[in-house]
Amino acid sequence: MRPIWICTGCAHPWPCEQARAELPAEYAGDRRNLAIDLADLLGEASRDLSLLYPNPPDPVQLYGRFLGWVRRLRVERPEG
Repeated sequence: MRPIWICTGCAHPWPCEQARAELPAEYAGDRRNLAIDLADLLGEASRDLSLLYPNPPDPVQLYGRFLGWVRRLRVERPEG
């Protein structure tokens, strides 16, 4: 739910645990494009949240929330 960036299903900060489970499948294991899209969303969330709240969001926390978890995804290697 924009501009406050919470999940409409569970009301936790987005991307929530459910989104973190579903997004890699939606991107068919393409971690690079997932990270690119999440980086774009990180920028949007940073702008939105900075306008809504008197204290801007902590950039380190936002990075961890949007992108920090992507590096830990298991990379599927083609068999062969």
